[in-house]
Amino acid sequence: MRRLSLCLAAAVAALVFVPTALGDGGPFLVTQGGQGVATRDGAFHYIAVPNGAHSTLLEKLEVANGQVNYWIPLKGSWGIPTLGTNSLDGQGLSWSGHTLVLAAPPGYWSPSRFMLVDLRRLRAMRTITLHGFFSFDALSPDGSRMYLIQYVRARTGNLSHYSVRAYDLRTNRLLPGKIAAKDEDGNEPTMAGFPETRTTSTGGRWVFTLYQKPNGMPFIHALNTVAGVAHCIDLPWSRSNHGVYNLVLSLRNHDRTLAVNWRNGRPALTVAVGSWEVSEAGSAFPWAWVGGGIGGALAILAAAGAVLVLRRRRGEEVEERAGHELGLA
Repeated sequence: MRRLSLCLAAAVAALVFVPTALGDGGPFLVTQGGQGVATRDGAFHYIAVPNGAHSTLLEKLEVANGQVNYWIPLKGSWGIPTLGTNSLDGQGLSWSGHTLVLAAPPGYWSPSRFMLVDLRRLRAMRTITLHGFFSFDALSPDGSRMYLIQYVRARTGNLSHYSVRAYDLRTNRLLPGKIAAKDEDGNEPTMAGFPETRTTSTGGRWVFTLYQKPNGMPFIHALNTVAGVAHCIDLPWSRSNHGVYNLVLSLRNHDRTLAVNWRNGRPALTVAVGSWEVSEAGSAFPWAWVGGGIGGALAILAAAGAVLVLRRRRGEEVEERAGHELGLA
């Protein structure tokens, strides 16, 4: 089955505060403390920690021994972008591990601010200020492009209208237009939802995020961070299926298959990357395998029958020859 619809990538949510969050940037929180953002091998975590009223320490924590290797003092209040309220996974680290994006606590009336940190030189590169309400979404593999979610009616308190924007970090400008996918009829229906979990392809080209709509239906937002295009895949789901927040995403078959599994490991759905065909895990009966097995069994039975017939004929020939030799009719 194939069900495509527009996903401007975002979540509709009110501005809330949680113990480790500075503020709610729609689908992404900005967190201080906690587990921060992990490197790809999981050996280190980068954590933003308050350092007075107008300062932040960016710490590099070594997981093996629980020690802070070094820290960088930063002017202003900054945090790690985090996916949704149900996830502790930090965002903002480039695939190369050389660039980290931090975000300031967002507000309806103040500009949105982001900071780029060079982790090789251990210094802040620059601060980006955008008029309007933006939250961080993703980075391209080489760190040259940053993807943001813009809430176009945030001043009125309406977070249900939003779009995905691209920011060119080389030219230091917000690119015109929005990144949106169209459905099969060429329409651009508005979508909304709450992010639950995500996974990234090898190399960081594709970023897949699982969202849950306000009506409970899940969908996957697939963002190509290199080409700057997006796809939205509606997932088949009955109202009796609860607990979308218990689903996790993973990539298999050399990143050609996106698996949607329950946290206990039980498979739920699979999505073919590229064609975006959705299949229910385990729903397709392996007729080809069964047919091959039946065919093989029939071949074996036919061969066995042929052997039995041959043996019977040979037995009759032996008996007839023996009868002639003994002078029997």
